[in-house]
Amino acid sequence: MDGIIILDKPEDFTSFDMVAKMRRLLGTRKVGHAGTLDPMATGVLPIFVGRATKCCDILPNQNKRYTATFQLGYTTDTLDATGRVLTRTEVSATKEDVEKALESFRGEIMQLPPMYSAIQINGKRLYDLARQGIEIEREKRPVTITELNLLSADDTQHIYQIDVACSKGTYIRTLCADIGEALGCGATMTALRRTEAAGFSIADSITLEEAEKLSEEGTLTERLLPIRTVFESLPALHLAGRQQTLFQNGVKLDLARLNEMKTMQGYTGDIRVMGEDDVFLGISVADWENGELKMKKLFSILEG
Repeated sequence: MDGIIILDKPEDFTSFDMVAKMRRLLGTRKVGHAGTLDPMATGVLPIFVGRATKCCDILPNQNKRYTATFQLGYTTDTLDATGRVLTRTEVSATKEDVEKALESFRGEIMQLPPMYSAIQINGKRLYDLARQGIEIEREKRPVTITELNLLSADDTQHIYQIDVACSKGTYIRTLCADIGEALGCGATMTALRRTEAAGFSIADSITLEEAEKLSEEGTLTERLLPIRTVFESLPALHLAGRQQTLFQNGVKLDLARLNEMKTMQGYTGDIRVMGEDDVFLGISVADWENGELKMKKLFSILEG
């Protein structure tokens, strides 16, 4: 049982809760996920099953997209509506002010990770320290906001909704808080929905209720996407016969003997390796200095 199921995570569940539920529904222990979502967040959560769990640390597309709602005029310790209120401030900002403020958050920006996050510093999770009332110094990190658009505005309630396309490691809670700070009144994220992750969208997903129903019908495994799906954006190298066998045995291949590699001269990124009958074999990288094709992850093993 190998493949990927895209869940539309419901509110009030952790990403680990979803993994536990999928283990039960699929009847297998080897289940993982990519891209943690906070309990209050909903949306796209890729679930990896069986050998697909080996994908998680080499996904070629780690960008994400969110729809987020924030309210101006107050701040919390968690930067979202689940936290303890720290400040309340009168708001004079309007829709036009918010749109203008968004301009400075597009492109590469520096972002301070929130204390309520899973980041480890000196072997300790920040959220564990935060729950003890401890706040430590953190360094700002570069993240990229490729798109940032205002979707709706309520100047009466000071509630605004934004669409954000961003790089891995971007905290939308922090983005909302920083927008509020730029406007001089503070802001708190009140809702978050992830609409894209790992190249998948809401349209590719199923709800937890749908997954449970399919499991009862014995058809949930039919929703497993092939492992190769997440790697289809990568250039492909096709092997056959002895070369395929050698690759599946972990042997480094001579680049000079691989005609397709001539069109990828100098390419140093990951390569999707395909075998006979269009079987997805694994991921490799080209070592041009030594003239070798090196395996990075093997997904198709030799039988027998």
